Amino acid sequence: MDYWKTNIGMKTPTLFICLLLLSSLSMGQAKYGTKTGAILFEASVASFEEVKAQNENVSAVLNTSNGEFAALALVKGFRFKVALMEEHFNENYMESSQFPKAVVKGSLKDFEMSKLTEGVSEFMLKGTITIHGITKPLETLVQIKKIENTLVLETEFILKPEYFEIEIPKIVSNKVAKEVFVTATFSLSN
Repeated sequence: MDYWKTNIGMKTPTLFICLLLLSSLSMGQAKYGTKTGAILFEASVASFEEVKAQNENVSAVLNTSNGEFAALALVKGFRFKVALMEEHFNENYMESSQFPKAVVKGSLKDFEMSKLTEGVSEFMLKGTITIHGITKPLETLVQIKKIENTLVLETEFILKPEYFEIEIPKIVSNKVAKEVFVTATFSLSN
């Protein structure tokens, strides 16, 4: 037991820490990420109360060596102006206790880090989006700007609640748009 504590026990944590640092240094160069990305969605209909929410705590990561991208939003992180609307969104529509996450996974086609500048570069993101426990294909144009050591990604796309088996009760169906307009912005750093 003493041998374990004095010889192996002391070397193992040191070796583990060294390997962890080396791997994080090599991976840190290729991965840019954030935990404060923003997603805004709007499903408002003219003449009715605004149906709009924003989540500013979205995690995202971009692997700059191969263009793979992933983002995760906690559904309960979306904030509405009206608290009752937020409650209905979580309990009745999104069932966020049962389906707590919305996830996008994909790859930016022909992505090359070396070609990024302070100007806008455009890439097609091809992948999937999972909402309400249902995964669907997603293809959207992503704009990227490199500002010093930060990559700013922006995209917008339209989703339909019916694609994800999200039921809008008939009593409010004329107050909620059939298409939900989504915008996302991520400031990623390494």
